[in-house]
This record gives sequence, C-alpha cells and structure tokens, in this order.
Amino acid sequence: MLGYVTLGTNDFEKSKAFYDKTLAGLGGKLAMKTARGQLYGNGNGPLVGITAPFDGKPAGHGNGTMVALAAPSRAVVEQVYNDAIAAGATGEGGPGIRTGTFYGAYFRDPDGNKICVFTTGA
Repeated sequence: MLGYVTLGTNDFEKSKAFYDKTLAGLGGKLAMKTARGQLYGNGNGPLVGITAPFDGKPAGHGNGTMVALAAPSRAVVEQVYNDAIAAGATGEGGPGIRTGTFYGAYFRDPDGNKICVFTTGA
C-alpha cells in the first residue's frame, strides 16, 4: 500500500550526500528528481524522498515519527547503520535483536528524522 515517503530537509545538498551514502547498501539510487528534492528507490518497493517543505517553512521531524527501511540481512542492517553514522547520523540504538527475530538499528539523519533499518528472521 505504501508508495513513497518524504523526509523534509533544510539543507538539500547535505541531505543528498547523506542519503546517497546511507541508502547505497540497500541498493538505493536516484529514482526521480522534483522541483524541491529527489526520491530514491531500489526497484523493490516504495521510494524514499528528501525534499524542502512545500509551504516554504523550515523542515522539522515529528516526535514518534519514524521511517523503517527493510534490509535483506543482518549484515546489511549493520552496513547501512555504519554508513549512516559515518555520513553524519546520530545513533538512536545500534544493530541488535529488538523482539523475537526483529533485528534493527536506529539513527537520525542530519535534519533529525528518525530512521530504522531492519530485517526479520535469522
């Protein structure tokens, strides 16, 4: 049902550099450019976009709002998390089992948007 999600940014070039590096481990690459941003995809589902807000006001993040990105393995969860930290993310919980077989890692991008990268199963 989900088609895409957008994350607001106040510094497009910084955000672009961050997501270029962070999403590479998931096969994410430029899928579409818009007048205020761009979207990434890997050909296997919804797109992730970065954009300046339409109303021209500063971008912000919501308390409790989070985007979760599915990874094919624990190794990819770890790679994406480490790439995000190296690209300037703030850690919100390193890779590990959260419940049952849910293996995830959490970080905030340079604009403060909370992201989870996860996999399920062994």
